Amino acid sequence: MLSVITPLYNEEESLNVFYDQLVKEIRKLGENCEIIFIDDGSTDKSLKILKEIEAKDRNIKIYSFRKNQGKAEALTLGFQKAKGDYIITLDADLQDKPSEIDKLLEEMRKGKWDLVCGWRKDRRDSISKIISSKLFNFLAGMFWNLKLHDYNCGLKAYSKDAAKSLNLYGGMHRFIPLLVHDQGFSVTEVAVEHDKRKYGKSKYGFSKIWKDLPDMFTMLFLSKYGKRPLHFFGIVGGIFFFFGISISIYLSIVHFQGHAIGRRPLLFLGMLLIIAGLQVWFTGFLADLIINISHKKNKEFFLKYSTEEA
Repeated sequence: MLSVITPLYNEEESLNVFYDQLVKEIRKLGENCEIIFIDDGSTDKSLKILKEIEAKDRNIKIYSFRKNQGKAEALTLGFQKAKGDYIITLDADLQDKPSEIDKLLEEMRKGKWDLVCGWRKDRRDSISKIISSKLFNFLAGMFWNLKLHDYNCGLKAYSKDAAKSLNLYGGMHRFIPLLVHDQGFSVTEVAVEHDKRKYGKSKYGFSKIWKDLPDMFTMLFLSKYGKRPLHFFGIVGGIFFFFGISISIYLSIVHFQGHAIGRRPLLFLGMLLIIAGLQVWFTGFLADLIINISHKKNKEFFLKYSTEEA
């Protein structure tokens, strides 16, 4: 079975055309398919149009948020609801063409990949968006050594296990290839056709690069220390504690030499560093405990083979 997940926000102009093209391509594939629309709190007529489509197609499923939650949350809900062995994500603005789904599925059926990303090789967007995207892809490849031309193309094909292992929030949808790769799944990309936006307005501009940077630092921390936060907090806390103790030892020597230290700012700095070091260390310790409990609940996503499936 194939599941197609389409997150959308205020796409009333393109929805009917998108649906017609998508269904046409699915029929060519000859697959048993469900189409899941995630309406991310649209304020236009998108939900009304979706309900009209649903009334004439029993393979349509609609989930609508009460208010805009973001693409990451919309995709996560779609992954949770999807029943397909292969899962496709595709935006409704028709810049990524439904006709390109077959390319991704063909690569998936080779059995070597858990995620196949679309690569907008000839991208038909504004210069500012292309530049910001290239900068993002360059930095992501430099930090994590996962070399992809296009991290953030909306057109992707997933294995069921890879998709359901994701729990996205905030801006984490921009790092899906990295998140999947970090959990041991295989990732590749395929060049796909990209079209100019004909309907509606883009929800992203050049300014999104400033939103990407904080998420990139978050991902950098999660990828390096997400499974062992004490290694980070322990080092930082240890440095603070070391300097605090060093200052205290120095002031103790000064005190025994007969000098007053009660009003020295250095005394308060040393005490502050010792307390801060202990607090930072215990923060890492608690984070380690939380990670350990969380991993015990989600170990099935890390299994490559089990006797229950044999």
